[in-house]
Amino acid sequence: VQLQASGGGLVQAGDSLRLSCAASGGTFSSYTMGWFRQAPGKEREFVVAINWSGGSKYYADSMKGRVTISRDNAKNTVYLQMSSLKPEDSAVYYCIAGLRQRGSSSYRYPDYWGQGTQVTVSS
Repeated sequence: VQLQASGGGLVQAGDSLRLSCAASGGTFSSYTMGWFRQAPGKEREFVVAINWSGGSKYYADSMKGRVTISRDNAKNTVYLQMSSLKPEDSAVYYCIAGLRQRGSSSYRYPDYWGQGTQVTVSS
């Protein structure tokens, strides 16, 4: 499975931004999809995930309430809508995919990673 993330950029604090991740090379509905992020000098951290149908979503505390994840199985694409962005949200955001039958491990320990897209939030 190949994951291509896009939509990153430079925004101001308080702005919103939507990231997209297009998947190819697999059966999209077989995968839990999600996002991690990594800021300079910090470990990569889980942000949010969505199950194969879109019916269940899993959030980390770091951005809960400020992010919305969605997926379009017809387009093989997952989206991350971020709002009220803060400078501390600046990071490289990685799209991930994990086989759904692995349960919570599918997004805690993903099978596939995208190349990342940079989000920079200025104060």
